[in-house]
Amino acid sequence: MWTAFVGRAVRLPVGEGVGVGGVRVREVVFRRSLAVADVGAAALALVVCVDVLGDDGLRPLAVLALPLVVVAGKAHGLYDRDELVLNKTTIDQAPAVFQCATLYALLVVVLQDPFIDGSLGAAQAVGLWGSLFVTALLARRIARRVAALSTPLERCLFVGSDESYARLHSKLPDDGDRRARLVGRMALDQIAGEQRVALASAALQRLIEQLGVHRVIIEPGDASPQITLDFVREATSIGVRVSLLPRILEVVGSTIEVDDLNGLTLLGVRRFGLTRTSTRIKRAFDAAGATIGLLALAPLLALAAVLIKLDSHGPVIFRQTRIGRDGHAFEIWKLRSMRHDTEHLTGQLRAHSDPTIGLFKLHDDPRITRVGHCLRRSCLDELPQLINVLRGEMSRVGPRPLIADEDQQITGHDRSRLNLTPGMTGHWQIQDARAPLAEMIKLDYLYVATWSLWLDIKILLRTIAYVFARRGM
Repeated sequence: MWTAFVGRAVRLPVGEGVGVGGVRVREVVFRRSLAVADVGAAALALVVCVDVLGDDGLRPLAVLALPLVVVAGKAHGLYDRDELVLNKTTIDQAPAVFQCATLYALLVVVLQDPFIDGSLGAAQAVGLWGSLFVTALLARRIARRVAALSTPLERCLFVGSDESYARLHSKLPDDGDRRARLVGRMALDQIAGEQRVALASAALQRLIEQLGVHRVIIEPGDASPQITLDFVREATSIGVRVSLLPRILEVVGSTIEVDDLNGLTLLGVRRFGLTRTSTRIKRAFDAAGATIGLLALAPLLALAAVLIKLDSHGPVIFRQTRIGRDGHAFEIWKLRSMRHDTEHLTGQLRAHSDPTIGLFKLHDDPRITRVGHCLRRSCLDELPQLINVLRGEMSRVGPRPLIADEDQQITGHDRSRLNLTPGMTGHWQIQDARAPLAEMIKLDYLYVATWSLWLDIKILLRTIAYVFARRGM
């Protein structure tokens, strides 16, 4: 327990602290790993476009073309983001990688004489661009994973409230792209006056040194903004990384525009919901995807239907009333994964559902059939919802469609989640399908507040990864 002027400070097990020096080591490892990944992707892309797609050859000086991809990557900030964020995901940088691949392909085409024995055609140039984009994404994903596993967990000190500490702790598993650990907390609710702020800043420095902190996460409080400013300056002067946890973003999301008004910074907040044009684009995207999906997956759906009939009695399709856009009810379609005669057990089983979730969820539901387990595990039971998408009742990505009883628990401004058509997948699916109802509502609200076509594409890609990881249920 540290001194009372910081309100309260909690110390957790220290483990293998590496201090401020470890910050630089982590950054060097990640930067070099990404640079090596980009160079390797560029080398493979050059071989594909020159030797595979054409009859040309690579000259010895072609090795000098490889560093150009690092230059292009640096120009697009591809080596600077990882040190600023905890969630070091590759998919979020796909637009920047796309631009980098475009710039690199252009540079190679313009400067090709010293590197290539021959002349690149249009198909080869496109092949260079496309293969670099794909291979760079894959190589960067592998490089980040290797770098994360070869460096210690990122040690974080949280400065803020108990509630925010608990939420942050639940979102920082020690695996995947967020290999970080909270090692301590400071509370600032009792700080006031210049002397107390100075003492708290000194305490922060001691904590950083004693706990071997890599990153300080600060939640701006209700006290003077000067306190937050002093803490940010103190942490950055020491050399650790700083992240802010502004509560306002829980309402407006991340889609904001920074407006510099002669040194005074303003944040422009976009309107809530979709414009008419965005709604049409989203609908066209959904209709095209659902049509292609149904045609491509028809044999798989037929096989699943046969297995369901052979495994248990009852219909192949399970239909249930859900609440859709603007509160209108519709029938959702799924492949039946439960025995058809177990509705009478639902009331008894509700007593075994986790009351903290707010949704009826069971870890080992006795109503699920043998085939149903496989369907749920692979999320194949959701595929008939593509028909709901074609009918305009659902979207491929959107807020989670709830049954009437669950929907009645949502009141006030939270009901604005129904401004969009419910989706087959969404943030709630790829982050934590068993998230409490209150957390799911926040995710849905932010999805509506920050929608973009690229966001839908990212969620669909992450859903595919989720399915292949067999983390359904």
